[in-house]
Formats: sequence, structure tokens, C-alpha cells
Amino acid sequence: MKAKPIKKLRYFVKNETVLSIAAVLAIISSFFVRPDREYIGYIDFRTLALLFCLMTVMAGLHKNGIFDFMAMKILKYVHGVRSLVFILVMLCFFSSMLITNDVALITFVPFTFTIIRMMGEENEGLTVPVVAMQTIAANLGSMLTPIGNPQNLYLQGISGMKIDEFTALMLPYAAISFIMLTLWTVCRKSSGDVKVRLGNVRQMGKAGKTAIYLISFAVCLMSVGRILDYKLTLLIVIILISAADYRIIFSIDYALLATFAAFFIFIGNMGRIPVFSGFLKSVISGRECITAVLSSQIISNVPAALLLSEFTNDIRSLIIGVNLGGLGTLIASMASLISFKLIGRKRKSMRGRYIVYFTAANVIFLIILLGAYLLIEHFA
Repeated sequence: MKAKPIKKLRYFVKNETVLSIAAVLAIISSFFVRPDREYIGYIDFRTLALLFCLMTVMAGLHKNGIFDFMAMKILKYVHGVRSLVFILVMLCFFSSMLITNDVALITFVPFTFTIIRMMGEENEGLTVPVVAMQTIAANLGSMLTPIGNPQNLYLQGISGMKIDEFTALMLPYAAISFIMLTLWTVCRKSSGDVKVRLGNVRQMGKAGKTAIYLISFAVCLMSVGRILDYKLTLLIVIILISAADYRIIFSIDYALLATFAAFFIFIGNMGRIPVFSGFLKSVISGRECITAVLSSQIISNVPAALLLSEFTNDIRSLIIGVNLGGLGTLIASMASLISFKLIGRKRKSMRGRYIVYFTAANVIFLIILLGAYLLIEHFA
């Protein structure tokens, strides 16, 4: 009887590793700073509310088939292998700016598997490089906007930056990323003609539901832009989504919200320990970008953003650092694990080759973008 709860615990830790670590850190820190009224002040409720709203809206749009519909409409007119690969990668790059990097990968990586299978066995070798580059594209495209990934939403909120200011800050890096992804596609030995037979293009769900989801998304953007109060946005989105399909509210990633809450508690407690906060401030000061990049390689860029933001006032450099820090190791961006899991489910024998290709490509992209950062800072 005792083995079953332990087995469940192991399963939970394996599937929610980051949440488990965050919870343990929060609990340990509570022994050094006993729970009191200040704990409630640790939580950034605006970030949690907007994350909930955006995840709910994206789940609705995904379920309604709008992303698959748009992708299949585009691919219906593709004939060359090189142009096909380019579109598959760029679908992740541009869509992640609005639908987040993880939703882009959840949507378009399985779609890529289907497309490559339709192309025949002789093109199966495209799977690893294309999915690896789609993952990089999703992580790089998402850095352009505050809604592209969770750490951007949080950092844009605490910095008080407007959406256009945030976009302007990250635009040079997104532009360089687009050029690098384009060059990768052009330089690949993937010439030749191919006709992807998609059959009947998948239709979207009911137009009424799609309209509700799009209105909800517009409301979220207004809140991100500080036109609407986040509490009003939360209320509106819950009402609209419940009217469209209430089951969506129960299908979103609540583990991510819990992870944020746990890290908020841990970070808040650490900030009240003079020795720790003083040490971290001295390490970060003047080295926000590189510290964020290195931290992201070990603990992922979302926790790195939450942790480091408490100990620096240079949020702009931190924003650049945690976004570039999504490149590198497989855990540098938690969204990267989605592609790895999907590759493993498709064929376990691909995992080793995927890690090698993914890591090598990430390191190259990271070195180039860090070089661009140093040049921009030098001439700024």
C-alpha cells in the first residue's frame, strides 16, 4: 500500500521537475524566514492572472483548430523541399510571438511529423534538423514580445515598459535570428521538388467560438499594454471562455502557475536574508546579461528571470539575458523539452542524434547573438 503513493510522487516529480524544485526551495526558505503577512506581497498576481488568461485563450484557439487550419492553408501551395522547410521553421518563429513558444511547438512539431511522413521515407532524415530548428525558432521568435513567453510577461510588468518599448529592445536580436534561420534554410542540402498532399484542408471549429477566443486575446493584449486592469481582464476572459467552452479552463497548465507562485515565495524570502541578497547583488551588478545567460543553462530562463529580477535594477539587460539564455542546453528553455519529448515518442532512436544536433545549433546561435549584444552595447 505504501509503494503506490511513493510511485505517484516519483511520477509527479519526473513530470513536474521544475515545480517540485520550486516547491522544495520555497519550503526550505520558509525555515529561514517564517511565514508572515509579507508573504502575500511576494506574489505578482498580475503576472499570474495574465498568464492564466493567455494560456486559456491559446488553449481555446488550439482546440478550435485555427493554427492547424492556417498552417495547412499555407503549405497547400508549397512545392520545393527548401521552401517547405523554411515555412515549417518560420511558422514557429512568427507564431511564437503571439501564441507563446510552447504552444507553437505543441502545435507545429506534430504537424511537421505528419508533413514529413507524407513526403515519404526518403525525407525522414529531415525530422531531427527541422524539429531542432523549429525549437530554436520558437524560442527566438517569442523573445520579441511580452506575451511570447512567461518571463517576458513578468519582466515587462515589473519594468513598467510599454509593449513598443519592449519590442524595440528585442527587435535587433529577433532580426538577426531571422537572418540566421533563413541562412540555415538556404545553405541546407534540401533542394528538389515535392508535392505535399494534404487532402482536404482541416476546417476550423465554429466561427462563434473563434470570435470569442480572438476577442479574449484582444482583451489580454489591452491588459498587457496597461489599458485594462488585470483583474477586469481576468473576469472578462473567464466569462467569455466559459461561454465558449468551460472545459478549457480545466485543461491549462496550472503547474506553471504553481511554479511561479513557489518561486515568488522563495525569491521573496531570499531577498529578506541580508547575506544572500548582498552576495547576489554583488555578483549580478553590471553583469546582468551574462549572469542571466549562464543561470538559464542550469535552472532555465523562467526561474532565472524570477530570481535575478529581485537583485538588480537593470531589467533591460536582464530581459536580453534571459531571452538569449533560452539558447544553449536542453533545459535552458522549458519549451525545448516539449520537442524532445515529442521526438522521443515518435522514435526513441532519434533522441541521441537530436540532442547532439540541437545543442550544437544552440551554441552557434547563442555565440552569434551574444556577440551582437556586445556590439550593440559598445556602440549604444
